[in-house]
Amino acid sequence: MEASGDGSAGADEEEADQSADRKGGPGHTVLLAVALAVPVTKVAYTVGGGAAARDVFIGMEPANWPDVLIGMVLTDPLLASVLAVVVSRVVFALFAARGAVPAGGGVPRALQRAALTLVNPVATGVVVACFFGPWWGLGTGLTAYALRKGVVVEYRTGRRRPRGHRHGGYRPSRGLRRAAALEQWVALGLTALALPVLAFVAALDGQAWTSIVRCQVTDGTRTENNRLIELGRKGNGVVGWNLDKDEISNGAGCAGEESLYVREPWWRG
Repeated sequence: MEASGDGSAGADEEEADQSADRKGGPGHTVLLAVALAVPVTKVAYTVGGGAAARDVFIGMEPANWPDVLIGMVLTDPLLASVLAVVVSRVVFALFAARGAVPAGGGVPRALQRAALTLVNPVATGVVVACFFGPWWGLGTGLTAYALRKGVVVEYRTGRRRPRGHRHGGYRPSRGLRRAAALEQWVALGLTALALPVLAFVAALDGQAWTSIVRCQVTDGTRTENNRLIELGRKGNGVVGWNLDKDEISNGAGCAGEESLYVREPWWRG
């Protein structure tokens, strides 16, 4: 009876894991939270919050709101790498839970598994390398591959089973099983801890999420040279948050500035 109870508990745990994978797992929840909360935090801290943040978001227009998160990722290689790894694993676990990982032996299935495991990490590594250099790309690609490999082992051993499948016949070595278990903890740490921390650190670092330009701003009959956080382009000019006047302004004759810093990071304030 006791063994039966342990088996039932194990089955319940397995079913919970499968259900979590089918829904995207904890990574799905974290990614949604990051996508919603971090851009708002970034804008609010950078421009001073309150009415200023509202004006910036209105000036950006809703379709451009994702630009905040994109800008943060493209200026922070560590955040970009961790985000790429987490997204890669979440997507792979989601499709694995729906039967995308071929089970059984044979060369064709082995090639399918290799392709499924390798293609996305290689693509992810290439994208990161294009923005931040080959070492960042290599590290991102290898980490994404290692975490995907752990998912493959989990499903091939039958520890987790895609919907409609009842058993797995693959028996990997003890070392590979331990590596797969370690992968679960590493993935959880990256997803639930590292990604949110890095995202909020980037949100509170005092840098603008997009270009800072110095433009000629006309107010009535007076023209001044002001710094603007670029929110959009209108004709030959720029619409941006005026850092000198704390308002939305139209600028002309703009030239980009090298530094993106607007204020001191939160931890120095």
